[in-house]
Amino acid sequence: MKARVDEDRCRGHGICTTICPSVFELNDDGYSTVTVPEVPAEFEEAVREAVKDCPEQAIEAS
Repeated sequence: MKARVDEDRCRGHGICTTICPSVFELNDDGYSTVTVPEVPAEFEEAVREAVKDCPEQAIEAS
């Protein structure tokens, strides 16, 4: 699975970083970024939860 944060939609709420800090982090500007090129299997469920819980619908995973 790969995850992606749409930079135009992200508003830096940080919910994804709370749900899955092993995959998401806030950059210096306060917006979420993906820290791994391929999501490890043990974090896929958390990434799906982050996709679902993002208030801006800025995260995609496939």
